[in-house]
Amino acid sequence: MASTIDVEDLEGPSAASAAAAAAAAPVPSSSSSSVPASEPSKAVDRSPSQESLKSVFSFCRTPSRSPSRNSRRSRSGSFDSSSTGDSSDLEQRRKRKERSIGVDTMKITPDEKAALSMNAKTLEKIGRVAECEVFLKENELMLHIRGTPLQRRRAKKYAGLVMKQRMGPNLFAEASDDGDVTIISIPPDVVGYVQGQNGCVLRNIEEEWGTLMMFIDTDLSRAQRLIIFGSIRGRRGSELKVLSAVETKAPGYFQHVKEEIINRDRHKDSTGTWGTDYMTFKDEGEISYALGKQGGTRRKLERSSGAIVQYVGMVVLLSGTKNEREKGKEYMKWLFQQLEGPVYVDGWRDRKDCTVLDIPNDCIGYITGNRRATLGVMEEEWGTLMFFMSELEDRGSGRSGRTERLAIFGPERARRGSELKVMSGIETKSPGFFTRSIRERKSRRRGFDTDRLIFKDDEVSYALGKDGATRKKLEVASGAILQYVGYVAFIAGTRRERRRCREFVMWLLQQRRGSVTIDDISRRDDVTEVHVPTSCKGWVTGNRGSELRRIEQATGTYIFMALDGRGEERLLVFGVNPGSAASRRDGGRAEAELLIKELVHDKMMDDEGMAVIGTATAIETVAPVALGPTAGTEGVAAVAVDVAAAAEGQTHDPATECVHGTTSAIEIDDHDSSEILG
Repeated sequence: MASTIDVEDLEGPSAASAAAAAAAAPVPSSSSSSVPASEPSKAVDRSPSQESLKSVFSFCRTPSRSPSRNSRRSRSGSFDSSSTGDSSDLEQRRKRKERSIGVDTMKITPDEKAALSMNAKTLEKIGRVAECEVFLKENELMLHIRGTPLQRRRAKKYAGLVMKQRMGPNLFAEASDDGDVTIISIPPDVVGYVQGQNGCVLRNIEEEWGTLMMFIDTDLSRAQRLIIFGSIRGRRGSELKVLSAVETKAPGYFQHVKEEIINRDRHKDSTGTWGTDYMTFKDEGEISYALGKQGGTRRKLERSSGAIVQYVGMVVLLSGTKNEREKGKEYMKWLFQQLEGPVYVDGWRDRKDCTVLDIPNDCIGYITGNRRATLGVMEEEWGTLMFFMSELEDRGSGRSGRTERLAIFGPERARRGSELKVMSGIETKSPGFFTRSIRERKSRRRGFDTDRLIFKDDEVSYALGKDGATRKKLEVASGAILQYVGYVAFIAGTRRERRRCREFVMWLLQQRRGSVTIDDISRRDDVTEVHVPTSCKGWVTGNRGSELRRIEQATGTYIFMALDGRGEERLLVFGVNPGSAASRRDGGRAEAELLIKELVHDKMMDDEGMAVIGTATAIETVAPVALGPTAGTEGVAAVAVDVAAAAEGQTHDPATECVHGTTSAIEIDDHDSSEILG
């Protein structure tokens, strides 16, 4: 199933660095056990190259916090981090959090404001790391912070560090650590490589993991301390990314800090099971295969398991909750088992992270693609692990031997998205395989579930759009999963998401037949109403709605003109993402509203410009007639000033060369006016 991966496709540590790190690595301690990833099947005749890729890992499991706590959490075999208690408790916690939200202000100097405004993303980054809203108002030396008390305190700390970053070393005081700090030492000869040109490497890591990172030492002759602010998951992801880069330039460095890294932040998450496990690869071939082209395989394992997966030299580090780490190690094992033949997962029916779909034999190649390209695209899109699952006694079973089982591993939403994507492809290749005798369905379940909506006639093509653009637009704007399997629309998500998506689809189909009427939007939290002057409506919508489609694509919204209860037309912007007026990075309704207002402003400015051009043309025509052939340039200029002043309800006094306000327009002699009009 798996294709051969070249060593040149390595992401992070190079093959040479990885080999050097492996040579320098000490022999694992007795606490680690050597566990084979798979037992070779007797029926499989493996080549020497396959034998060299047999995965033999050394595991190091994070110890449990206490036997009693471990037994309580392992009653069902593993701790499910998605299970957070009763829904009423969640609702009460949400209401308490809303009541605690407030706004703080922080006085700043002009220099500090310049430091915060130097980069357009600085305030946005501070707000993202602190998980609150941070913004500056124009012509005001005041920083506004909105959030819970803890979020506001952290935002103030981050803003202070950014503003004082140019003052020198030792900016951070240990007393200000409130559980959001990680500090690591970087060898002096690697600092430039980790930092990148103008700090671009650190900025990219910050963007990926939602953290704030900075060096707090300036003595380049010694190891530099890199401080990382953010959530426990974001800090660990950033830390391991940096260590991977350091190991590339300084092989063997990780062995000196290994224990500190593995034991950091143990049990400090909300589940009490956070920790880090590690596995050791045998050779360059294994790490090349586990990394994948441009790191695709590593990212797939990371997203499907929920654990942070990073390769530091020849060592794989998995950080997360106990459940996430266990899944990550299992997925890694199955990945290598595919090198030796088909994989079968015992007990897959009882797993909560598995979906199995029967695929017709004549569609397997279509779904898999050349060198597994099609499956790889779906895995990348949804963050799942997918492979065909069978064993010797299981082959040929299923629907009279006409199907094979496709196993999909990952979170529930991601698995459902991948499953519907596969179903859509199979239905195209083999019509009726999934939709034969299917009926509409509308679930009443509050949590995650799937509804079905059956289209009529040619509604599918209209609801799909060019290259699926319309379907994707409705999916993103509603927050639900929307996929068309033949003539059936599958809508997956929570009850609110499903209801919203169904409404969007119905409004879309109504637009085919005429105007859409939406009486009241006051109780909705997913819509923004934008006033568009009548003279600007055509300009804003564009040719056949092209401008609105462009804004929808850029902001992830659904926009259309709708009538209210009085029959008056207004522009509505729908979307689950509200966006932020202070940032244009995250899209949403706020950015869409801003883009629409810019279009209205441009149109009005163009209209005013045309009015000025028309006035100038009138002056060139009127002045010579009104003043006579001997008026000259000065006379024409005077008329121009008078006409311009008249347009603003003013009159020009040539004696004083000033303009006085008046309610009368320029008076022109009846004789002259008749000549002009004639």
